[in-house]
Amino acid sequence: MTEANPVVLETAIHGALILVSGLCVLCGYRVIRGPTNPDRVVALDAIGTNVVAIAVLFALLTGRGLFITVSLVLAIIGFIATVAVAKFVTDGEVIE
Repeated sequence: MTEANPVVLETAIHGALILVSGLCVLCGYRVIRGPTNPDRVVALDAIGTNVVAIAVLFALLTGRGLFITVSLVLAIIGFIATVAVAKFVTDGEVIE
């Protein structure tokens, strides 16, 4: 098996970073424009997922494992926030 060319790998990571950043901008548009609150919640969840992907790609690019830990924490916080906002949108309150 041959090893991947580092230049090709770095170019692919840069391309993925640009793509995921563009997806964050598009999701931001959906958060602002709506049309409904569930659409906004899904867009916010997608932004959270994209930020986790950006952190992982940046970790691959720089070789620092700290960004993997940051991405795990962001994923957990994003999940909890999505569940709380979804409960608020459906029931009108988070804690009963």
